[in-house]
Amino acid sequence: MPKEQHRMGRVGWLRAGVLGANDGLLSTASLVVGVAASGSSHTAILVSGMASLVGGAMSMAAGEFVSVSSQADTERADLARERVELEEDEAGERAELAAIYVARGLTDALAEQVAEQLMARDALAAHARDEHGMSHTTAARPLQAALTSAVTFAVGALPPVVVGAIAPRALTGQLVMSSALVLLAVLGAVAARVGGAPMIRGAARIVAWGAAAMGASALVGFLFGAHLP
Repeated sequence: MPKEQHRMGRVGWLRAGVLGANDGLLSTASLVVGVAASGSSHTAILVSGMASLVGGAMSMAAGEFVSVSSQADTERADLARERVELEEDEAGERAELAAIYVARGLTDALAEQVAEQLMARDALAAHARDEHGMSHTTAARPLQAALTSAVTFAVGALPPVVVGAIAPRALTGQLVMSSALVLLAVLGAVAARVGGAPMIRGAARIVAWGAAAMGASALVGFLFGAHLP
């Protein structure tokens, strides 16, 4: 029998990848467009784009590392408390686990039997999974999360930097914005396709937000005319 493929297994990495790439692309493109609209030099535009790429990637990595580390600390604290409770009141913990299975639709007798067998094999793992919702696949991995966020942000931020570097100064803002919107549409469509959602709707909503963000940045650059030295 072929193994079933479920999209829910992709949600975690899909969300992280899309968020990082989208953030890198949109924030860097918006910054480049805003600086270009201010009338700054081609060098200043390129420097601002590179600074956005490097600074944004490091910021994403740091934020993700701190956030996921906090999650990992919470998971360790919950497991330590669960371990103590199992040592002090194993019968009570078995009854608690059986109650969870009853709530999911098992009969009392079957729930007790399942709880007893699972706890005999690995009591802590059973409670971690069914009481706290923890598993090996969902365990917090701070370093992995930080690296993934940094890499996906940098990958998303690279196209606006490249376009800004090779585009004629007079057309930098327009070319960066148009190429970014195309890439945002592709990113939204791919994410929707992998997640099982309509591709057009996925592309349209990310393009709409992208256009609004870059339009606002261009307006700020034009109005303030903040020339960089």
